[in-house]
Amino acid sequence: MSNPIHGLDVNPYLERIGYTGPIVNSAYMLARLQEQHVHTVPYENLDILDRIPLSLDIPDLYDKIVTRHRGGYCFELNALFGWLLQKLGFKVTHYFGRFWRDETDTPAKRRHHILQVDIEEQRYIADVGVGGAGPRHPLELVDGLVQTQGNETYRLVQTEAYCWMLEEWKKEAWDPVFSFTEEPNLPRDFITTSFWCEYAPDSPFNKTARVSIRTAEGRNTVDDDEFRIYKAGGVHTFKPGNAREYAEALYTYFGIPIHK
Repeated sequence: MSNPIHGLDVNPYLERIGYTGPIVNSAYMLARLQEQHVHTVPYENLDILDRIPLSLDIPDLYDKIVTRHRGGYCFELNALFGWLLQKLGFKVTHYFGRFWRDETDTPAKRRHHILQVDIEEQRYIADVGVGGAGPRHPLELVDGLVQTQGNETYRLVQTEAYCWMLEEWKKEAWDPVFSFTEEPNLPRDFITTSFWCEYAPDSPFNKTARVSIRTAEGRNTVDDDEFRIYKAGGVHTFKPGNAREYAEALYTYFGIPIHK
């Protein structure tokens, strides 16, 4: 199947995420695509730390994520994933969100990119740019519906102040992850906020390395220079001794090819 845009083809993208299933407009396929994506394309902010300007243009994102096997953060990952879904025939709407998880200065800023995908009469929230432990499958946009994915449980609820709120069941309580309103956004609407994330003195994205990817056994993360490998039996942490070891660990645990 070939769907060119600016000379781009979806097939290398599908190969990048390891998707080999049928091409049909279904909730099952959408779930498979998101699951494959979060297991193969890492969340990472390394270009921001290296002062390499980000581009949200689809050809540039395709080159970075598909051709060069890098990852990105929400404004990159969900922009390109949204493009893929549209090329595969899904109806996609782009939303801005407030990211609440671990936020101490509330209400949270609008600094997250979220996708709504319509399939027949049902709406789903798809997101491959949460980082850390985010939903592995899309979530039905139904008020109060409890949705379990493996050992994780989520629900979307309507609130008076922030419209939709995604919550996760954590430590015997519902904790907020992100909120969003149903105002459609265009690709250029995300540029200013992404610029703030890159360069603002109080941005959380330009201080330390943030890298994460889901694995079959759990997830791998990097917090600054500490690698954390989560498995069913616990977590293994280590700090590479030099730049070469750091680059090797990035490739081993995240598939990120960086030469230092």
